[in-house]
Amino acid sequence: MTPFRLATATLADTPRLVRLVNSAYRGDSSRQGWTTEAHLLDGQRIDEEGIREMLAVPAAAMLLCLGPNEELLGSFYAHPTGSKVYLGMLAVDPTGQAQGVGKFLITAAEEYGRQHGCTVSKMTVISVRPELIAFYERQGYHQTGETEPFPTDPRYGIPKQPLTLLVLEKPLT
Repeated sequence: MTPFRLATATLADTPRLVRLVNSAYRGDSSRQGWTTEAHLLDGQRIDEEGIREMLAVPAAAMLLCLGPNEELLGSFYAHPTGSKVYLGMLAVDPTGQAQGVGKFLITAAEEYGRQHGCTVSKMTVISVRPELIAFYERQGYHQTGETEPFPTDPRYGIPKQPLTLLVLEKPLT
């Protein structure tokens, strides 16, 4: 039996989602975990407006992993479009990483995609993150050979070097 509970974010969760995501990806707090991007990007990962925009997308959901005391342990965005569900912005509290939260959220997001008729799960990962790519490959994802440009909007961070996103996919059958 898992100690985690799955929930779907509402607008009321916006402030704590911003805190969680930014602490997982940027700044000194992110360096406590292995998923930090602080060495690659300056600035924030997301702001309240960005979270509200994500929550407003039809059929999309920000899935939450809550602990025994309802504390927010992690989150993952799932956006079904046609036969694919796009997964993005997996964030796990840096002090609680390597305890199964990420795997719990990946499984939940893939199931969310299946419930919406998706047969493929898709995500993008910064190409210079071999440890993260390896993690997703262990979860059944494979590199498609496709790339996407890194977003240029400073609301999502300011690259310290040129960055490219690799496209990873996994069949959901």
